Amino acid sequence: MANHASAEKRNRQRITRTVRNKARKSAVRTFVKKVRAAVAANDAAGATTALRAAAEQLDKAANKGAIHKRSASRTVGRLAAQVAKLAK
Repeated sequence: MANHASAEKRNRQRITRTVRNKARKSAVRTFVKKVRAAVAANDAAGATTALRAAAEQLDKAANKGAIHKRSASRTVGRLAAQVAKLAK
């Protein structure tokens, strides 16, 4: 366990950041799930709207460091490909 005041503070910060990042990741997963559900239901308009919201959340999570930037980019690209295929 932490023996110095600075180490105790770092531990408190770690816990706070972990909770915040967990919430961000959970929100991102929910938005991605909404896009996939719209694609599965063949709802092109709903999928496009959900994709826009999911891409925004993924970019925000990547910029904050909750997920890796390339992971966010890859997920947006794959979802966009599914929505584009649905629109055809």
